[in-house]
Amino acid sequence: MIHSLAFANKDDLSGRYINTGRQGFLLAMDVSVYSLTLLCKHAEPLMKGRNGSIITLTYYGSEKVIPNYNVMGVAKAALEASVRYLAADMGQNGIRINAISAGVIKTLASSGISGMRTMLEHCEGKSPLKKNVTTDEVGKTALYLCSNLASGVTGEIIHVDAGYNIVGM
Repeated sequence: MIHSLAFANKDDLSGRYINTGRQGFLLAMDVSVYSLTLLCKHAEPLMKGRNGSIITLTYYGSEKVIPNYNVMGVAKAALEASVRYLAADMGQNGIRINAISAGVIKTLASSGISGMRTMLEHCEGKSPLKKNVTTDEVGKTALYLCSNLASGVTGEIIHVDAGYNIVGM
């Protein structure tokens, strides 16, 4: 199962995080985090004992402050914690769950993020591989995680970002 649901009000992605309203916060957490838990609850009986694999998508904004990401960064951090707790819950039934932390990719979803072009240029210049990742590279990682090649991997956040996450200054 692939989980790729995420949403936050556009107003909650800009300005100061501290100005996020309760309803906007709850909406981002419900759509972006709780949806994974609910899907896992319903998928578990179908996957039990069948070497099931669940993947969700996250982003580096869960680990570091990214301009114009705000409440979504907090939601992604909660999503990553949920992956670990769900891995502990579902592992006894032979179900693995992991997250892919994809680098900056120009997609329909990312087009709503202010300063995207600057982010793409920055990541390309600073990543060890001196490039931005592609949807194909993220897809290959998803394929690995779904396959028996990853039979011993669960509860992990796998970065597919040309190494950007390892760079300090």
